[in-house]
Amino acid sequence: MSKPNFKAMSQKDLQAYVLAHRDDREAFYAYVDKLHAEATWIEMPPLESPEDLDNYPEFVERIRKNSDSNS
Repeated sequence: MSKPNFKAMSQKDLQAYVLAHRDDREAFYAYVDKLHAEATWIEMPPLESPEDLDNYPEFVERIRKNSDSNS
């Protein structure tokens, strides 16, 4: 059986493949590389309290949008 072309797969398809083939290290590393390349996260320092989220409105907004779209 030949391996799929991980570079041509979407992030979502690659994630599904990795979850279905948990022992496939090549697929896992391709997935991590894709996550890193797309860089869709927001970096911020560790929070000391829930109120610290008030300092990061763009982060809160992104979480709300993702939550709404997953509902």
